[in-house]
Amino acid sequence: MTKPVDTAPKPPIARRDERAVEQHGRSRIDPYAWLKDDNWREVMREPSRLRDDIRAYLDAENEWTRENLESVTADLQNALFEEMKGRIKEDDSSVPAIDGEWAYYRRFRDGGEYPLLCRRPSERAFETNADDEQLLLDGDELAVGLSHFDMRKAAHSPDHRYVAYAVDDKGSEFYTLRIRDVATGRDIDETIPDTYGEFVWGADSVSLYWVSRDENARPVAVHRRKLGSGADELVYRETDPGFFIGVQQSQSRRYIFITANDHTTTEWRYFRSDAHQPDPVLIAERERGVEYGVVEFDDRFWIRTNANGAVDFSVVSAPVDAPGRANWTVEIPHRPGVLILDIEPFADFLVRLERENGLPRIVVRARETGAEHAIAFEEAAYSLGVSAGYLWDTPLLRFEYSSPSTPAQVFDYHMADRTRVLRKTQQVPSGHNPADYVVERIDAPAGDGEQVPVTLLRRKDTPVDGSAPLLLYGYGAYGITIPADFRTARLSLVDRGFIYAVADVRGSMAKGYQWYLDGKLEKKGNSFGDFVAAGRHLVKLGYCEAGRVVGMGGSAGGMLMGASVNLDPELFGGMIAAVPFVDVLNTMSDETLPLTPPEWPEWGDPLRDVAAYDLIEGYSPYEQTSDKPYPPMLITGGLTDPRVTYWEPAKWTAKLRHAAPNGGPYFLRINMEAGHAGVSGRFASLRETALEYAFALAAVGKADGVKLR
Repeated sequence: MTKPVDTAPKPPIARRDERAVEQHGRSRIDPYAWLKDDNWREVMREPSRLRDDIRAYLDAENEWTRENLESVTADLQNALFEEMKGRIKEDDSSVPAIDGEWAYYRRFRDGGEYPLLCRRPSERAFETNADDEQLLLDGDELAVGLSHFDMRKAAHSPDHRYVAYAVDDKGSEFYTLRIRDVATGRDIDETIPDTYGEFVWGADSVSLYWVSRDENARPVAVHRRKLGSGADELVYRETDPGFFIGVQQSQSRRYIFITANDHTTTEWRYFRSDAHQPDPVLIAERERGVEYGVVEFDDRFWIRTNANGAVDFSVVSAPVDAPGRANWTVEIPHRPGVLILDIEPFADFLVRLERENGLPRIVVRARETGAEHAIAFEEAAYSLGVSAGYLWDTPLLRFEYSSPSTPAQVFDYHMADRTRVLRKTQQVPSGHNPADYVVERIDAPAGDGEQVPVTLLRRKDTPVDGSAPLLLYGYGAYGITIPADFRTARLSLVDRGFIYAVADVRGSMAKGYQWYLDGKLEKKGNSFGDFVAAGRHLVKLGYCEAGRVVGMGGSAGGMLMGASVNLDPELFGGMIAAVPFVDVLNTMSDETLPLTPPEWPEWGDPLRDVAAYDLIEGYSPYEQTSDKPYPPMLITGGLTDPRVTYWEPAKWTAKLRHAAPNGGPYFLRINMEAGHAGVSGRFASLRETALEYAFALAAVGKADGVKLR
């Protein structure tokens, strides 16, 4: 019989250091500021350098969580893990993508944690004869002896001789760029450390254009490395700390683009990929609040942009040799409520992905005639993704379709004939019948009358009478919309009687770009109000009862959890806040942190704007924690996380324990060997999901023998 948590020893209590912070004539006390190591930059690169007193506190928190949550739910976690693992095809592989004489794909071996990058002759791309395969990179082998392994990107050179790949072994997102010689199967004696993990090949197959990071871990410059030179040439450096730099290549591979962006403003430059002395040409000067993205199509640049009041974006074109805004010609006009998400060019077709009324669709446009058609789908909620692949002069578009109940399907679509070939259906080895599940989409009225889309997944035999527990997931920032896709792990909750719901609150782009604008800066409170309204509406409709809702969100979604539980703690029976961005005021006031300057357009700048200070202070979960009947919470973080630093969840947990000792319990779990994405490896990551789901089940009394309060 497992022991109930409420009889366990008391959790660790962090010391309080009543440190006063003065801003704009206002004073606040930050009693747990000491948890931020002054040496945080070095800690991201070398976790062993963490200050001893901070390590001792984090170790104590981890030990308390192990003893009082992990150990008492160990059997349940193991059952969940085995279920989730059983739904994954262990020797799975991607659909090969053809590039000239070779077709490239990734696959896993039985029991393997990391992908293998492979290729076979293109004429046998869709055959399964293993004798044709060339193994280029073995992720399992590369990860041997490492506590963390992340291969962010791997890309072959145009002549197929080399494979460049970026590896992070700390979780801090400082990637080392390596180059594998395909003929020898070994890396050449040339590496590039401390990159951002973004790079493209030049047309000569020996030039690599890569992005470097500065001392504050921000991506700031593009360099060129010619293999064999051991030296780098600066191509472009950004001077504004609020803009991050990226590099990408046009689909035709004729051009390389350098991008500069914060969350709401972009600026692009280009040069030819065969340039001997690349001199980036500005496409359109940055203008605050104006976003644009560029592709090459029909011998012009086609540009997706929200310029000139096109809130949901339009598409314009411009001559390659004179791409400035004065020469932009509207090709696809702005249509309010129809959000253009992406455009993908081919030699004779332009594909765009757009969303209307919360649902995505694919539209194909013929270059010669301008005629358009959409690809039809029928389910109430679903997810779409398009992949341009490597080819330029091709009539084939690859896209992926799934829904919360339908496993992913990969199609090759013939854009001229309007026919499709099913290349792959996601296999669920332990079995799955979509007919056993119900997918619904409802609108929940917010306090100001707006309708918040909510997508629900449940078993057909789960009653809608208030007796079922419900997990309510949300994010609501940066315009990111949670796709209505198929996730095998969720079935472990749904098959145990949970209803799984996703609320597309303001701050996402579920209902267009305005939906995002209405959930940021001075309107950020809409996100939190929408989430609570969605939960309360689901209670009203009989999907669950108050106190039986488990909230879940990560990163900026963790802020959503913290602010929402402050608004309505009695709605929730539990809260899962993964790497939560909860110390908003202090983080946005520290411009040395990696993400702070680029984040000001999203949240506001409390250093220079007193109104932004007051606004953020009014909702920041850390600042607003008080003596309330908070539910049990599972709060996680990563020691080397450069996005949401480890001290944010640690400080929040400490303050919750001090301010609301009768709430909770509060479980803090800091991964001492990982960053923002958690542990690496496809099965190892399931262990973290199993803990989260075991907590959710325990929070609503569905974990036998475990009581959380």
